[in-house]
Amino acid sequence: MYSPPTDPADRQRMTEAFNGAVDELGAILDGPDVWGWYGRTLSARVRCGKFGRCWLRLMTAPADKATGKIWEGNLRAAELFDLGIKKPAMYDAVEQEVHGHAYRAELSQYVPEPVLSPSPVLSPDAVIPPDPWWESLRADLSTVAKAVTNRVAVRQEWVDRSVPRFLNLPAPQVIEWETAHGDLQPANLTSRTPYLLDWEGFGAAPVGYDPAMLWAYSLLAPAFAERVRETFPVLDTEAGRVAQLIVITELMQSASRGDHPELVGPLRRMAEDLA
Repeated sequence: MYSPPTDPADRQRMTEAFNGAVDELGAILDGPDVWGWYGRTLSARVRCGKFGRCWLRLMTAPADKATGKIWEGNLRAAELFDLGIKKPAMYDAVEQEVHGHAYRAELSQYVPEPVLSPSPVLSPDAVIPPDPWWESLRADLSTVAKAVTNRVAVRQEWVDRSVPRFLNLPAPQVIEWETAHGDLQPANLTSRTPYLLDWEGFGAAPVGYDPAMLWAYSLLAPAFAERVRETFPVLDTEAGRVAQLIVITELMQSASRGDHPELVGPLRRMAEDLA
């Protein structure tokens, strides 16, 4: 769970834009506010005459940056995956621009089950889901991996710059690519089905990238992390080793900005083992 924007003016404009989207979509607010990373999104459960209970998510960006991969990620994912895997279906979307800020509100299927974790970092006492959960996740990621898209989640140029900087290791060359969810962490998976949430960043990534991401965010819960490795044997291949180094680099970069410092020690040790 994240917090509202630190600037009261940002909180007010987001709330006003959200309420405007509720009205425009003919919905009624039906749950508490849920803020996203650094207050960039605002979501809540709503009721809509046509679809019943729904999830409404508002995102914002400066008007001149309201385009590209992140802005249209959920829409493009809906076009590719809504009938093929377990993800919330998208029903409608509206956009507006006010005083230099762009807003996009997306109305989606409401999933009445909790996420695996309220934080991307899995806690040490996390419960390991039963076998069908893992089988479903593996099947859905296999479907995603085969999808054809021109979207890119990871670029070799970023790998070349960032791995030496954050791990002090030579940058690996990615040989094998596939389509990935792009942010497969415990807060983006529901605990019973599982549904895969938040498709902003999906696109081409190194083979094994999604399992490597889930594994890295699970390092404080060793039994869960081991189950990730058992479910996705790609992590024990050379392609999987490369994917893990790239994910570790991403999370170390994120930690340098203040995110999840508790992972830094385990990530460094894993990088040393993989080098």
